[in-house]
Amino acid sequence: MTEAAILTQGLTKRFGALRAVDDFDLRVPEGSVVSLLGPNGAGKTTTVRMLATLIAPDGGRAWVAGHDVVRDAARVRERISLTGQFAALDKNLTARENLVLMARLRGRTSRAAREVADRLIDRFDVGRFRDRLVKQMSGGERRRVDLAASLIDRPQVLVLDEPTTGLDPRSRQVVWGTIRELVGEGVTLLLTTQYLEEADALADRVVLIDRGREVAAGSPAQLKAQVGEQRVDVIAADAVEFERLRGLLGQHFAITPLEEVRTVSVAAPEEAADLERVARAVRAGGIAVDEIALRRPTLDDAFLALTGHAPLSDPPSPDDEPEPILETREAA
Repeated sequence: MTEAAILTQGLTKRFGALRAVDDFDLRVPEGSVVSLLGPNGAGKTTTVRMLATLIAPDGGRAWVAGHDVVRDAARVRERISLTGQFAALDKNLTARENLVLMARLRGRTSRAAREVADRLIDRFDVGRFRDRLVKQMSGGERRRVDLAASLIDRPQVLVLDEPTTGLDPRSRQVVWGTIRELVGEGVTLLLTTQYLEEADALADRVVLIDRGREVAAGSPAQLKAQVGEQRVDVIAADAVEFERLRGLLGQHFAITPLEEVRTVSVAAPEEAADLERVARAVRAGGIAVDEIALRRPTLDDAFLALTGHAPLSDPPSPDDEPEPILETREAA
């Protein structure tokens, strides 16, 4: 287990008749970024709560930094930092006051606490609202302060549970940049997310999880490769043109017609060359179209192909309930 920062074997958690996590195996190598990707209710948050010792598993075992999450819970807490889905901040303090308080609770002197707070304010681009009360902040601003608080001490293992939920695009880029810096410094990261592009941008390895079980795992490129080759999508201007488009392209190419979105999809193993052939055929046929584009497989395609449903189609389960604020911060 020295090479695995996180390891689970047969990890299981039940809520009544529901198996939120079902015989789940996971291995996160040291210094890597692994993303648990799945819809609401897939078991992602329940998994990270067990890893952070917030709840006990009903079956199987798990280790963090070589320590059993049940038998060595105190040592696990010394090595892991968890940022949950909901900000664990005092709403009546400012951003900076929260960070100073967290640092003081971790044993820093008053001066050292102020220094680490100011460093994190710069790192997470919090300066504009550093002196604003948390209760007066937007959700995205609170999220950035909460993420900064999780790094008062540099953890051996950092677990981020849907870290960019509610963030605007600029804030999301700030968080992504910080994550990349931390990984470069040797921090191991387990990331849960519903955002396919987030897993694609950050993770070395993605584990698709659905209904508490692993569906597939691999690098983003490997998962997308399972879906198949790239395609040229042609979107007709209207329903009449769609029928003309389907008839024309069907004479020359292997097509997949998608009537509900007026799109004819053509396999394009030669990428740009096939795009040119399709475009030439459409022009020659005089068909009015809204768009012709080369489309490579995405993680959305992979999830749909491997699970049979879209990533956000499941209803919430008990693992989507907010965690207690104090419990979360103590685990960090």
